[in-house]
Amino acid sequence: MSDVLDPATETRADTDDLERRRAQEKRLREVWATPGGWRYWTSVNNTDIGVWYASAAFLFMLFAGVLALLVRTQLAVPDNDFLSADLFNQAFTLHGTVMMFLFAVPIFESFAIFVLPGMLGTRELPFPRLSAFGFWSFAIGGVFVCGSILFNAAPSAGWFMYPPLATNKEQIGIGADIWLLGLSFIEVASLAAAVELIVGIMKFRAPGMRVNMMPLFAWYLLIVAGMILFAFPPLIAGDLLFELQRLFDWPFFDPARGGDPLLWQHLFWIFGHPEVYIVFLPAIALMAMIVPTFAQRPIVGYSWIVLAAVGTGFLSFGLWVHHMFTTGLPAISLAFFSAASEAVAIPTGVQIFVFIATLLAGRVIFSVPMLFGAGGLVIFVIGGLTGVMVAIAPFDWQAHDTYFIVAHLHYVLIGGMLFPIVAGLYYYFPLISGKLLSDRLGKIAFWLMFTGFNIGFFPMHLTGLRGMPRRVFTYPPDMGFDWLNLVSTIGAFVFASGILVIVVDVVWPRKKQPKAPINPWDAGTLEWLTAPDENWGMRSIPEIRTRYPLWQEKTLRREVDEGRWYLPDAEEGHREALMTSVLDGEAQEVFRVPGVSVLPILCAVFLGGAFIAMTFEAWWTTLVCSVIFFGFLMAWIWIGTAQIPEKEKKDIGRGVSLPLYVSGQPSAGWWAMFITMVGDGTAFASLMFGYFFYWTIHADFTAGSEAPGAFWPLTSLALFLAAWALMAVSKRVNTSGRTTLFRLLLMASLALTVAASLAGLAGPWFGGMDPTMHIYPAIVWVIVAWTIAHAAVGVVMQAFCLVASYAGRLTARYDKDIHNVVLYWHFLMVTAAVTFAVIGLFPRMV
Repeated sequence: MSDVLDPATETRADTDDLERRRAQEKRLREVWATPGGWRYWTSVNNTDIGVWYASAAFLFMLFAGVLALLVRTQLAVPDNDFLSADLFNQAFTLHGTVMMFLFAVPIFESFAIFVLPGMLGTRELPFPRLSAFGFWSFAIGGVFVCGSILFNAAPSAGWFMYPPLATNKEQIGIGADIWLLGLSFIEVASLAAAVELIVGIMKFRAPGMRVNMMPLFAWYLLIVAGMILFAFPPLIAGDLLFELQRLFDWPFFDPARGGDPLLWQHLFWIFGHPEVYIVFLPAIALMAMIVPTFAQRPIVGYSWIVLAAVGTGFLSFGLWVHHMFTTGLPAISLAFFSAASEAVAIPTGVQIFVFIATLLAGRVIFSVPMLFGAGGLVIFVIGGLTGVMVAIAPFDWQAHDTYFIVAHLHYVLIGGMLFPIVAGLYYYFPLISGKLLSDRLGKIAFWLMFTGFNIGFFPMHLTGLRGMPRRVFTYPPDMGFDWLNLVSTIGAFVFASGILVIVVDVVWPRKKQPKAPINPWDAGTLEWLTAPDENWGMRSIPEIRTRYPLWQEKTLRREVDEGRWYLPDAEEGHREALMTSVLDGEAQEVFRVPGVSVLPILCAVFLGGAFIAMTFEAWWTTLVCSVIFFGFLMAWIWIGTAQIPEKEKKDIGRGVSLPLYVSGQPSAGWWAMFITMVGDGTAFASLMFGYFFYWTIHADFTAGSEAPGAFWPLTSLALFLAAWALMAVSKRVNTSGRTTLFRLLLMASLALTVAASLAGLAGPWFGGMDPTMHIYPAIVWVIVAWTIAHAAVGVVMQAFCLVASYAGRLTARYDKDIHNVVLYWHFLMVTAAVTFAVIGLFPRMV
């Protein structure tokens, strides 16, 4: 047999291969296309949602920056009347609120949604419609909160909203309700993003990408998303108690009726201090991608930096009380939380030293991203040093609520967050537009920002040590603050001019500018395989063997672009991605990714409408919006989840076939339900924390009340237990193919759930517990109502499974829905058991 190739045959084979690849690309392009016209806003592509998120977050940041300049102008000289006291308080409150809730967290969610799929080697995150819903919720809630200042109705009690000032409706008007309900709606977006990111990182990595090969950015985002699940729910629980007091006069923070304002501080700072690290860790994640690229070598100490990030996230939940050192807590509490606050400096320092070691070990290429990154680290280190100072209780007693704290906060947040964000913007902008930002303007912006920031905020340390309190709108002359405040105001305007240069650089037209080369920085990670002018992410999904595949596998780009790897086609007309195992990245399923839909927008609009109407106590409008939202949500779930595929398996390329449908623990929906309920359980635990907090501060917690008694709570618990058992059995029965029995068990469980809910309500109702009279009936009613609301969701899920079974969508083979619903019921059972055991038995035990 001859070894010589026939030139004609070789040419024909090459032509056939090229035509096949072009046909594949055409089908992929059609499937992943962004719709045109007004339907563009119904897109769910991660590239679109990421850009929308980032753009909205930057606009909110600019709005907050203008408010900050107004505040600094007012404080520039003594006895200034540039702003009234009320307008100053509104501007101050909105500045902090917007920076913390509408910029710091959402901007990293935008980076994650845009960059993470490519970095993981996947086509898309698993629930793109959830990302779209999160964005629209964020945008609607943000406009509602920010727009309030135009009507002189903005919140004015501080971005921390301490009671009793903020619960006093006579002193603080509707602005506090706008803050509470608007931010509760925005927090829905953050929790949705957390679910999306955790499932995406755990289950949608490229085949072969084991957990110890994940990019550090993915590690950091996984940690941060987990922190969101445990940090945001306590604030949601606090918002619920707060709004019940403002709307219905339930006395959660009223000492005259057994409440305590300190509970709000605990719940707020259980969120508030991890929030600092929720902001800081993604910034470090960006640096973890930028530093190796410009050192042109892999990160030094990969395992060390991962462990340090985990340690930082864990320790951050033990620091909240250092915001409360001056509230009269016991000395042992002060010692414990002071030590924890000092300890967090250790893993934080490890991460910074890893970057320094990487730069020293490599050959550093100086660039605008590195300039902003290095400047941010310098500023953050200064903020960290002052953080160690205020972690010492005696010093904190002196510096608390002075401008020293303002300086510390801004050094940590701007150095640890804003500078790395700008570094990430310059680094990743070629993936957005295919063009590079201006190197010259970037350097001008850096020096204006770096110089202006230090001129503006460093003097505040001295202002605070001289005794200037926070949150004052003016001050008399000759107090020693005059020239320091003037210098700070000048620095603020210099800093703002640097931000303005960046805005000009980003929006400047680039039609005549040549396209940047692919991977202009010569980075080693997978996101640089994606093309900015294509929506499909990876042309084909590669198998990963190293942490820096673009550096260590020189032919990988060509193989991916030529469709030599997995899922190179979309012959069935569906958006598809590979779902892999959690630890080892073994391919398990071809996952059908939901496509373009208007339903996320409609759900966000009407859920937002319900929250906004509630703010103005327009109860009928609230009810109508809630019902419409529920209808669209059910339509979304019905058409967008657990669809039965047209065949069992699909050939994904290279001789590998994978199923198109898996259920139970391997499925993405099961993980999404589990993660959602972890966050939900954290909110419930926060309410139970409130119950026992009130018990600890009262000699007679129940104020002599015998209600709700033991009979009704324990009856409810027994009925819930029976309903849960029937649900668990029904899943097994469905698997065995006994459809009629399965439906009967579902109906019986549904009836028991309704009976259990009525019994749960009967205890406080027949006990005559008036939630406006004392804290005990109020907290009992809240915990019972929380459980019954979750039981109502369980009833909807049971009814959904019944309808799906009769419609032929829920069968013995295709049973995702019942697996996910039974998982929900496990969490519901724990909630019911804790609720009714505590309210029925605990008062009698003590």
